[in-house]
Parts: sequence; structure tokens; C-alpha cells
Amino acid sequence: MPVIQKTIQLKARQRGFHLITSEVLQSIPEISRCDAGLLHVFIQHTSASLTINENADPTVRQDFESHFNEMVPENAPYYRHTCEGPDDMPAHLKSSLLGSGVTLPVSHGQLNVGTWQGIYLCEHRDHGGSRRLVLTLTS
Repeated sequence: MPVIQKTIQLKARQRGFHLITSEVLQSIPEISRCDAGLLHVFIQHTSASLTINENADPTVRQDFESHFNEMVPENAPYYRHTCEGPDDMPAHLKSSLLGSGVTLPVSHGQLNVGTWQGIYLCEHRDHGGSRRLVLTLTS
């Protein structure tokens, strides 16, 4: 199978941590023909990020949001990049802490992740808008 790469657009979401595994998989049905490989998911934005974590209990995502808001507060007096609103600079910091991409193993046509693992879109802006992801499947 050749390398497959697609760019997809996710709908706008409110600030928070959102499980997007099913949307990613629906966008790349070729994964079912991959016996062994890697799926890399990259977000083309600097104020949102991606991570892998708990896919069952939604309170985990709520706790992520609460913790990151405490760890990286809005309106810190030392921020200089403030022209795009009080949530913008914290969004850039949160994005750098979590990262812009995740790589997942693919085995026998499926993601080879743990039972409770899923892909999170981490939306760090109050009104971030739609987000673009680049999906790259290699085998």
C-alpha cells in the first residue's frame, strides 16, 4: 500500500478536550487495508493540540480542561502577546505543552491502541473555529 495522506476539516468546537477518534477513522477508510503501519495525525494550528488519553469517562476530559486552565492561566501579567484576546497566549502555551501531532500503530486494519485510549482534539480557544488535520497512513 502506498503512503496515503489526507487533509480533513473538523467542525468548530467549544473550548475543551474532545474525543475525535471516530472522525479520524471515518476519514481514512484505507486503514482497513493496512496490515501493519502507522497513522500520524497532525494539527495545522498553533492554538489547539492533539493528545491520546482516556476514551471512556468524559470527566477525564473535563479534568484536563480544569487542570490546564489552572496551570496556564489567562491574563498573566507577563504575557506580551495579548492582541488576540485573553485566551490566545494561553492557547499557544497549552498547544506547545501537548503537541501538534500523535502517531498511532496500525495492526490488521485497526488502530493498535489500548482499550481505553482515544485521540483528543484539545481546543484551547473560546472560539477557535474549525480545525484542519493532516492524516498520513504508512505501511
